[in-house]
Parts: sequence; structure tokens; C-alpha cells
Amino acid sequence: MMPHAFRIAGRPIGRGCTPFIIAEMSGNHNQSLERALEIVEAAAKTGVHALKIQTYTPDTMTLDLDEREFHISDPNSLWAGTSLYKLYGEAYTPWEWHKPIFDRARELGIIAFSTPFDDTAVDLLESLKVPCYKIASFENTDLPLIRRVAATGKPLIISTGMATVAELDETVHTARDAGCKDLILLKCTSTYPATPENTNLLTIPHLRELFGCEVGLSDHTLGVGVSVASVALGATVIEKHFTLNRADGGVDSSFSMEPAEMAQLVVETGRAWQALGQVSYGPTEAEKKSVQYRRSLYVVQNLKAGDVLTKDNVRAIRPGLGLPTKYLEQVLGKAVKQDVKRGTALRLDLLASC
Repeated sequence: MMPHAFRIAGRPIGRGCTPFIIAEMSGNHNQSLERALEIVEAAAKTGVHALKIQTYTPDTMTLDLDEREFHISDPNSLWAGTSLYKLYGEAYTPWEWHKPIFDRARELGIIAFSTPFDDTAVDLLESLKVPCYKIASFENTDLPLIRRVAATGKPLIISTGMATVAELDETVHTARDAGCKDLILLKCTSTYPATPENTNLLTIPHLRELFGCEVGLSDHTLGVGVSVASVALGATVIEKHFTLNRADGGVDSSFSMEPAEMAQLVVETGRAWQALGQVSYGPTEAEKKSVQYRRSLYVVQNLKAGDVLTKDNVRAIRPGLGLPTKYLEQVLGKAVKQDVKRGTALRLDLLASC
């Protein structure tokens, strides 16, 4: 089963066009609508195709408890020392902000959509007429949510972080059975930040082969290198967290891209896609003029008619207007039938015996 071509808000998705780049705002608005709108404007200037937010409240995500498993105690976590409820309270995007954020994005010519985390979020996003949906890695096994989103019939992007092949098989079948026709799976490593050595990009073409859908990368690594490499392996969608300035802080700021970096990502992934081309041998149209600078056989001493060619008077040099160098042994010992000036490209019609 091969992926079929489709569009998100008119923008084609697939190998026939540059990668679809998504700037993820997440909680980088730092609870300021003004900053959120500035992020939208900055994202549009970088050349990304879409801006994504997340739709939840602390109460739709977890319980207001700061103990046991509800307290983040992992010392290696970016959010150690707080509770899940407090973290989501700091990171969530107020629902009344969604419309002004989406409106601003559309005014600036970029696609706006979101990641819902429950049915109420889907209801809100449907009322705002989002063109597609994203399912986060931590929800990729939440089959009721996937079923609800897929039933909208809109393109569905699913991050695959932590999911086994068996889990993904169940997820994909659930989405398709519920009405999803346009599916994108994003290779994702659910650590923040992620490291290149823990990214396993070779999974990308395997995902395409297994599930017959478009594939891409939800990239939590630093820099642009991993995303650029993913394009060479067939990624057609790339998502990166985005902020105005990491120094401003915020729940996701440490692994988010700044505007100059995001602009570089857009440019370099586009170059990577252009470089893929097709299987091709022989000179390209652009290379044809360069063929003349290959080595070929030239007379390198003035010769009189009847002189014999030797390694002293004929050599393989540039440019490539003479006989190919593979004929050197065959022409040695042959006589020239006319005077030949030094710097003449050797041709068969110069030889007495030809």
C-alpha cells in the first residue's frame, strides 16, 4: 500500500513537494496572549507552513494533586519538583485564545491547528474549523480519542513516541476504521530534549512501508541536523517546538527553536528535498558543459608527418576534446600523417594507419 497524495488547507503533502514544516508553540507563550501572537508572527516570517498549539486544561489532563505519581520527582526531568497539575496550568493555552491565535495565523498565510487531548477539545477545535489534527505521543494509544478525531474525516498526524509496532498497528487501524483517510505518522523520541543517537531515523522509511502512509519527524533534538537528515529518509512533515527567545524561559523553551534557527530549518530541509532528485547516471544538463574538462589525449610536442607517437609526445591531459585516455596504448607507435602542432587534440584522422 503506497501513500496517496492529499492536501492540508490546500497545501500538498508528500514526496512531490518540500517538507511541510510545523512550528509548535506549546506553552512558550508563557501565559501571555500578546506573546502568543508575537510567536505566530515570528513563525510566519520564518517560512514555516503551519503553527500548532495544544488544546487542554489542567483538569482535562490530570488531578489537582501534588503527591505520589502526580508529583514530578525525576531529577533529570525539566519539570522536576512540580506537580502534573501545576505544570499543565503553566503550559496550557486558554481556550479563549484559540480563535485570535488561529485568526492571526490565517491572516499571515500559515495553517493553524492543534493537538486535542479529550472530546471537549475536539468540540472546540471543530467549532473553529481546524483543517487537521495532531495526536501527541503520550496519547497515541488512547483509542477512544483517536476514534473521535478520525471521525471528523480530516487529515490526522500522529506522533509515534514510545509506541511499539503492535500498538501502532492498533492505532492506525482504529484511525482508518473510524474514517481517517489522510494519515501521517511522525517518528518521535519522547525525551526533552532528545539526542541524535536516540532518534533512530531509519525507522522513518520502515513506517512508510509498514503502514502505507506519509511519514515525518517530531523533532526534540537541538539544531537542524536531525531534521535535515530525516528528509533524505523520506520525511515529508517535520514538527519543531518554537519560541521567540530561549532565554525568556518557559516550559518547553530549552528544546525550542528561535526564529533564526527555524528559518534555517525551512531553508535546509528544502535544500535536502531538492537534492533527493531521482536515480540518475551520466551528465545532467547542468554538467554537460563540464564534460570538456575531463582528461583526453593531446599531442604535447610539435610533430612532423611520419613521426611516431610515444609517451613523450602524447599525454593524457585536460581538456577533454581529444581521444579518450583509454586509447593511449593503442595509439602509441602509430605515425602521424601530417605535421601536428603542440597542443592539438589527438584524433584518429591524424594517424597514418587509420
